[in-house]
Amino acid sequence: MARFEDLKISLWDTGSDYGVQPTVTAEVIQEAERLLNVTLPDSLLDLLRQQNGGQIASSRSAFPTRGPTSWSADHVPFDSLLGIGRREGMVSLLDSPYLIEEWGLPDLAVLVSGDGHCWIGLDYRFCDRNGEPSVTWFDADDNSELRLAPDFRSFVEGLTAASGFAECEE
Repeated sequence: MARFEDLKISLWDTGSDYGVQPTVTAEVIQEAERLLNVTLPDSLLDLLRQQNGGQIASSRSAFPTRGPTSWSADHVPFDSLLGIGRREGMVSLLDSPYLIEEWGLPDLAVLVSGDGHCWIGLDYRFCDRNGEPSVTWFDADDNSELRLAPDFRSFVEGLTAASGFAECEE
């Protein structure tokens, strides 16, 4: 398992600017937390200060699971991380309230990655809005979910290459 401090820079696919939002400032973070009505985890903010969202390096583009999901028998994808911002044509953490309503997901979540049918989110249902949320896989199509990690830092440290898994997407 990689240390979080070592991943802060190497997590990003530096060959792509897709999904990258403008630089994060203290004011941007404060406004995002106000709009989302949560305190975002320090580990997430540390990553977004390095790069405000974007594509994830292929060496860290999957998270292993203990059981099957609609995606595969043993992992979920994590090919991008949503940033904070309103860059035209880009989805961001700020779109979470709309996306949660649109896809019928739990209210007390902030979505950090996904494509509409499946999402990875910060799950605030089991802590208060200022607490440390767990990280959960939400599948909107079959209305299922799977807790991935107790916190965002542990989630990032557990990321691995998708190429290490057998192809078994359903």
